[in-house]
Amino acid sequence: ACVLSEYLYRRLTHQSNTLRDCSACVTGLLLAMSLPVTAPYWAPVLGGVFAIVVVKQMFGGIGQNFVNPALTARIVMMVSFPTSMSTWNKPFYYLQSSSDALTTASPLAQNAAGEAVPSYIDLFLGLRAGCLGETCVCALLLGGVYLVARRVIKPVIPLCFIGTVFVFTWILGEDPVFQILSGGLMLGAIFMATDYTTSPLSTKGRIVFGIGCGIITVLIRVFGALPEGVSFSIILMNILVPHIENLTRPKPFGEEGKRRG
Repeated sequence: ACVLSEYLYRRLTHQSNTLRDCSACVTGLLLAMSLPVTAPYWAPVLGGVFAIVVVKQMFGGIGQNFVNPALTARIVMMVSFPTSMSTWNKPFYYLQSSSDALTTASPLAQNAAGEAVPSYIDLFLGLRAGCLGETCVCALLLGGVYLVARRVIKPVIPLCFIGTVFVFTWILGEDPVFQILSGGLMLGAIFMATDYTTSPLSTKGRIVFGIGCGIITVLIRVFGALPEGVSFSIILMNILVPHIENLTRPKPFGEEGKRRG
């Protein structure tokens, strides 16, 4: 849906074909990874069209969008189709008998309701409910290490994001290990918050961005009505990136001396 939307939009508006940069493929994959496996086929199709046409192409194409297209589409889908976007299957549900309940709540929702939650090892290996690409922390960490090793991303934002969630939840009396292993934190911190277009360029800016994402995520998780806040935190910090860049932009050497003179 993302690839087809980009092709048709560029064709109808008489612009050059940009499919070779593969950014539409990346958007489609990230959107798919942030959806439950039970989502009906038409939902991600609509999400893909919205991500590419509205969020990306209408603002000028790659490098011009000010928020992450996949995350923005996911938020729109959460608001538009709350039931489809909050229905989770139990791990290995297809091996259970038809008389057993096949759906369950996410670990964060279970924790908010005071129910028993999966163990650390289950959370780490992905034996819990959640979106397609957020459950297996082990796989996400391996992917993050690979991207850092290939210098595709820098580790500043993920480390600041995850570290802030750990420290802030510990200060508020929550279980910090459970919080960093649950929900979409690893997926968002490693694969979405590091988007080139919607994150700061300077190291100081990345630190501020990561810490801000972590603080907003914890505030929503602990005090908000929703059990998860990763998507909203990244989008809100995306909007603040121009201000972060202005505040953290390094001054050219000798500029202060010229001003004083």
